[in-house]
Amino acid sequence: MIYTENQQEIAERIDADVSKKLWKDWKWQVKNRIRSLHQLEDFLDLDLGEEKRKHIQQTIEKFPLSITPYYLSLIDTENFENDPVFMQAVPSIRELDRSNEDMADPLHEDKDSPVPGITHRYPDRVLFLVSNVCAMYCRHCTRKRKVGDVDNIPSKKAIEQGLDYIRNTPMIRDVLLSGGDPFLLPDEYLDYILTELGKIEHVEVVRIGTRTPVVLPYRITDELVNMLKKHHPVWINTHFNHPRELTESARIALAKLADAGIPLGNQSVLLSGVNDCPRIMRTLVHKLVTNRVRPYYLYQCDLSEGLTHFRTPVGKGIEIIESLIGHTSGFSVPTYVIDAPGGGGKIPIMPNYLISWSTNKVVLRNYEGVITTYKEPDSYEPVFCDRKCDKCELQLSLDGATEYQAVGVKKLLADYNDALSLVPQDNERMEKREHVEG
Repeated sequence: MIYTENQQEIAERIDADVSKKLWKDWKWQVKNRIRSLHQLEDFLDLDLGEEKRKHIQQTIEKFPLSITPYYLSLIDTENFENDPVFMQAVPSIRELDRSNEDMADPLHEDKDSPVPGITHRYPDRVLFLVSNVCAMYCRHCTRKRKVGDVDNIPSKKAIEQGLDYIRNTPMIRDVLLSGGDPFLLPDEYLDYILTELGKIEHVEVVRIGTRTPVVLPYRITDELVNMLKKHHPVWINTHFNHPRELTESARIALAKLADAGIPLGNQSVLLSGVNDCPRIMRTLVHKLVTNRVRPYYLYQCDLSEGLTHFRTPVGKGIEIIESLIGHTSGFSVPTYVIDAPGGGGKIPIMPNYLISWSTNKVVLRNYEGVITTYKEPDSYEPVFCDRKCDKCELQLSLDGATEYQAVGVKKLLADYNDALSLVPQDNERMEKREHVEG
């Protein structure tokens, strides 16, 4: 059993009668989360100093403190000021800094919500917020406006409304369960939600976003895993930001999920002072793939309130991606994205490897800086295609094929669509034109 001396000391400060078995009980961990400044100092046997204590208390009044005993035990108290676990878990006075760009809901999840708990931004998939409770309160959370707020706890009625929306919207083939953290729900309740989604014919895959393998790995119980196995295909994305979070307990939790045939991905957030270093990120992705977790996204930090001090320049993310491409396995390289403010969705931001192009050639560079060319075909015509998609009896006649109206740039590229341009709303030139024509 994993039970370090540091964990034993913290456990005994919480409860003198605590046992190793109780420490690994996820419900005990949730019940005994550290929620006050006094507990923080006491359980870590740490003197933060009067000024830092004052600053933390000020921050707690706006953004709560909540840390699992397990995650608290990972803090290096000898160097806590620079410890990546401390910075992700303990409030900082800098969370109260507000820039002009900060927003409560920068991704407009609420504005893209047709019914409570559902965000429908992309044509074929929805975000389904089934919980607002997390194992702990991460300092860089993009949903600070909701997590832990009793006014945002999804009711059974809200869950049913979300399920009804998915049932009645046949274009939805992918449902992402998030929150909060879906794994903070009881097994039976999560089983019910997955069962109902499984009855919907057009839902092909369900994804679950969770940080429990990072901050509460004991939540990944045999009972939970056996329940999830009934609902394949289920995909799980977790949220490791630093190599130090991949403890033995975390690795055991990931192994249980992977052994159950559940594909695992990881979504990291680029955080100043925590992981904004090519060596740290390379070590993280290597440890992830060793544990059968595919690095999925590296997020640029959102423009949410209280995150200004975590944000890096976009150039830092590009630098990190440059340090990975060509220097490690391709499946170890996450896609670096900005989740566009205003609900524009995830926009990939990658180094520029396409230098130039002409009618006959494209000019490329590789990770070493070698510049090369790729010859375009002298003549290209779609094979067996007359570009009359509405009457197609070839590829589009395959069983199960569906076609939805193209939007965005796809509309301009589609041979079956007559659109010539995309014009932003309130375009001044078009308004002038309408005035003249009127």
